[in-house]
Amino acid sequence: MEAAVTGVTEKILTGAELRGLSVRSDARGAIRLGVHVLMLAASGWLIARSGPWTIVPAMLLLGVVQAALFAPIHETMHMTAFRSRRANTLVGWLVACPSLLNWHFYQAFHLAHHRHTQDPERDPELAVLPPSTLDAYLWRVMALPYWRTRLQVLRDGCRGDLSAYPYIVPRAAPRIVRSLRLMAAFVAACAALSVVFVGWWAPLVFWIGPQMLGQPFLRLYLLTEHTLCTMDDNGLTNTRTTLTNGAMRLLMWNMPFHTEHHLYPSIPFHRLPDAHAAIRTRLGALQDGYTRWHVGFVRTLRT
Repeated sequence: MEAAVTGVTEKILTGAELRGLSVRSDARGAIRLGVHVLMLAASGWLIARSGPWTIVPAMLLLGVVQAALFAPIHETMHMTAFRSRRANTLVGWLVACPSLLNWHFYQAFHLAHHRHTQDPERDPELAVLPPSTLDAYLWRVMALPYWRTRLQVLRDGCRGDLSAYPYIVPRAAPRIVRSLRLMAAFVAACAALSVVFVGWWAPLVFWIGPQMLGQPFLRLYLLTEHTLCTMDDNGLTNTRTTLTNGAMRLLMWNMPFHTEHHLYPSIPFHRLPDAHAAIRTRLGALQDGYTRWHVGFVRTLRT
């Protein structure tokens, strides 16, 4: 595969290298998913064992792990979490439900983002421009715009009208509408069953509260991927790879290697570190740490 670099097609990895890195694995996907499920279960157990002074920190921990389900949502959308297409679809759809991010809708959204990365006219991620003031930054990080968008999409899907989303082609719209309606029914049924069998407080402390607390951390994470990168088709500079610790890479399924993923979306999560080692010297947007990036970005907004 070749990557487009400022309008010029330039080979970075050879075909043989890319084929070797693109081998998918049901076992690797199952292990990583199992680790994530264990983290969910452990943080949920902490909530169940918490008292008045510890329940909020426990909910925050569960919220961060729940928000990080965005990583398997993203990986399954590319069909790279597992070798099995059915496993990718089923797992992706289920893990997307807690955040109300419908998997089929996100598939259309994200593929358009890949086709038109950093194109202000066609990249759906730029429908809401990156924050240019400190107030806008805080508003984005609070995740309230995220929840507003999720509820709007859910409303439009239940009404059967997705015309407001130009990246959804007419032939895909009926399937996405069905998926959105099924997701709404599934989430409502899960919430109702938890109330019946556990108590009225169960959806609040195991789902709604953790989501409210955890999504801001995902907003911080996602802001680093393209903000202040070049607004062109240079795959080496319009996307940022962030160097971080092993715990973050584990939690986010190696998504911090984001430039590598954008250049070669066929490479599964467990081979992205190898892809990074192969092309690191070519990367034009390489950041050392998320906190350091946000400190610098906030300083830029303030000045």
